[in-house]
Order: sequence, then structure tokens, then C-alpha cells
Amino acid sequence: MQMPRFLEISAFIAFIFAGPLLVAGNASAVDIQRVISPGGIEAWFVRDGSVPIISIDFVFKGGAALDPEGKKGLADMVSRLLGEGAGELNSGAFQAELKNISASIKFKAGLDRFRGTMRTLSRNRGAAFRLLRLAVTKPRFDKDPVERIRSQLIARLLAKLEIPRRIARRTWFKTVYPDHPYGRPVGGVQKTVKRLTAADFRGFVARRFARAGLMIGVVGDITAKELGYRLDEVFGALPAAPSSADLAEATNSGQGQLIVVRKPIPQSVVIFGQNGIKRDDPDYYTAYVLNHVLGGGGFSSRLTEEIREKRGLVYSVYSYLNPMDHSGHIMGGLGTQNARVAESLDIVRSEWRRISENGIASDELKSAKTYLNGSFPLRLDSSSRIARMLVAIQVHKLGIDYLDRRPELINGVTGDDVRRVARQLFDERKLTVVVVGDPKGLENSSD
Repeated sequence: MQMPRFLEISAFIAFIFAGPLLVAGNASAVDIQRVISPGGIEAWFVRDGSVPIISIDFVFKGGAALDPEGKKGLADMVSRLLGEGAGELNSGAFQAELKNISASIKFKAGLDRFRGTMRTLSRNRGAAFRLLRLAVTKPRFDKDPVERIRSQLIARLLAKLEIPRRIARRTWFKTVYPDHPYGRPVGGVQKTVKRLTAADFRGFVARRFARAGLMIGVVGDITAKELGYRLDEVFGALPAAPSSADLAEATNSGQGQLIVVRKPIPQSVVIFGQNGIKRDDPDYYTAYVLNHVLGGGGFSSRLTEEIREKRGLVYSVYSYLNPMDHSGHIMGGLGTQNARVAESLDIVRSEWRRISENGIASDELKSAKTYLNGSFPLRLDSSSRIARMLVAIQVHKLGIDYLDRRPELINGVTGDDVRRVARQLFDERKLTVVVVGDPKGLENSSD
């Protein structure tokens, strides 16, 4: 009995995405080529003919942080509308063509950049590249899909008003950046989303989509020569440069504050953070190792060991580096019963102070390096992940040989480095903390 076609395709794609692309888990086995199209458009490319699929990631400079005043949520709404009809195809026809060729085209707005992805079977690449070109260069913004997406976004915004983690994150960024676009939610607010028009969407595309600042990563079953022509096909008609995408550097304005958002719920959600480090800082890798030991290493981290394993105070606790184009943070969070929030935060601050004063032990440093280097190839186990990594390497100006050099960058972190950076970077007095719930014994620091 023959398998139905839609099941055959689904099984085939599942097989493709399950298969690792690396040789013996070695990230340096990824051979990155720089492809320049006849029209001068650059992409970083990894050819992989072992599976018949092509994955593309790309970003335009400038995201939601550049939404004009009174139009918060513009970039986010555009990202959800680009697949809702383009060129001669209305929303239904566009989606039907994607479905017929088993392809995926998606967009997402961040604060600093606007991202697009495409996944297609290589045998359908002609149709897939055509649809991507239409979405990028000729989006329709018809009334019916606009109103449908608007209704969905407003409903989602209303739902987020009741989600503790969303409330905590939104409050933290608004507190830290009261006068900077980083303090605004990517998805906007109901009032501004209701006012957005098709003219606003077209204006966004005209301002932001351009060849300058465009960064592309491609992985899959296509030759470099054909890829060059496809790049011109999709992006060649875009204007040379976008409108100004400059933002002022962001200054952390909420250092040391404690904000309690009272909600009648049995468990509290906590977000905490302080000034951190940007991705181009020479000390980034030292901070990366330090954070792994503090709270980024899961069950092996100090925060998990001290707060969850030894004392059983929390369900989860973590920390991470959050580098942005115009700022950087060390952030973290935890979730626990209301009666345990104060004690948990005391230990977070204590561990923050301990790593600042004493750094980390030599065995912790060695274990962190081993883990960070050994686990990294797991992030490159599919064409889509590698394509995204190619873009990230370009965005952060890490160099086309970054995958070869990364182990050395991690291994090059010394004990003297971690002691120096820990003293300079970590300061529990500067932690801004937002608690959503009904924590016992905690009040706003300004009360």
C-alpha cells in the first residue's frame, strides 16, 4: 500500500531535519564559502548535497526599536503580514502555493533587526525563491488579512497582560529603559496596533528593506553559482540603502531597584539583571564562561546548586548574557512559591557577590571550557541552525573562520581574566529585580 503524498512528504522532511550535518560533531567541519552574486549581493554559504533541502536565513538592519513614536508594534505586525499575499497572489493563493511545494517562509521582528527564513526542498527551489522574492519586494497588505492579523495580535496582547513572566519582562525593560526604544515591547500595545495602516506597513518595507545591511546565510543542495543568481532574483530589486537605522546608546536607568507587581497567584515569577557586556567587547568570552558557572550551566551552575538542589527553594533559576547593539545585560530569573521569594533573592545576591569577590575555582573554569566547547556542535545539527549561525557570525563581525577559532577563544580565558572581569562586571547592588506575584516580606524599593 502506497503512503499518501502528504504523509510521505512529512516523513521525508522530518528525516531531513533529524539528520546531523556535522562530521563527528566537529563544528570546524562546516566549510563556509563567501558567495557574491553578479549584482554584488553577499551570502555566506555551506553546500550540503547529502539531503535535498535548502535553508536560508537573512536579516535587515533595524527592527522594532525603530518603530516611529505612536506606531509601536509596526515591525512585528509587518513580520506577520509578509506571508499573507504578495504580487498577484492574495493571502489564500500565496499560502496554497507554499503548501503545494512543502516550503516555509517566515519573518520575525527583533529590537535591532528584522529576520526572514525560507526552507524548501531543492527540487522546488524555483517556486520557493519566486515566493520569497514576492514576499520581500511586493507584499500586498490587503484589508482582510490585515484585519485578521490585527485581531490576533490584539487578542495576544490582552492575553500577555495576564502572563506573569511577560509582565515581569515588560516591567524590567520599561524600568531600565524608560526613555529609550529598548524599553518598548516589540509587539506594541493595543492602542498603537489598532491604528496601524497599510500605508504604515508599506513605509516600513520601503525604509528597512535594502541591500546595505542585509546579511544572508544559506545551507543546502544548491551550487554557489546558482545561489548567486538566486540572490539577485530575490533581493536585487531592493534599494541600495535603508533609511537611517541609528539608535542612541542605551543607559541602564533602573540600577538596584526592586519592583513588586502584585498578583493574587500562589507562585511568583522573578526577573533580575544588571549592566552587562556587548558582543564585541574583548572580555565577552570571559563573561560567557563566568555566566556559565554562575547560572548558565543548568544543573551544574552555582545558582541551581545553591538555591534549588541544596535548599529546594525554587522550581527553576538561571542567568544569561543578553548582548544588544546598543547595550548589554547579565540577566536571570527564577520561579518559586510566594513565601520563598525573599530568601531565594538573598541567595542570588549572595552568589552575585561571591563571584565578584572570588571569581571561580580552577576546576570550575576547566569544566566550563570543556562543556562550552563540547556542546557547541549540537547547535549546528541541522541546515536551518547552521544558516542562522552563519547570519549571527556576520552580524557580530566574528569572521568567516569563527567556527575554527571559537575553541581557542574559549580555551584562552585564564584565571586572571575571570578574576578581573568578575570584579568589574558583577555587582549585586546594581541588580534590578521585578517580582510578579504576592511575595511575602517584599515591597517596592521606592515605597
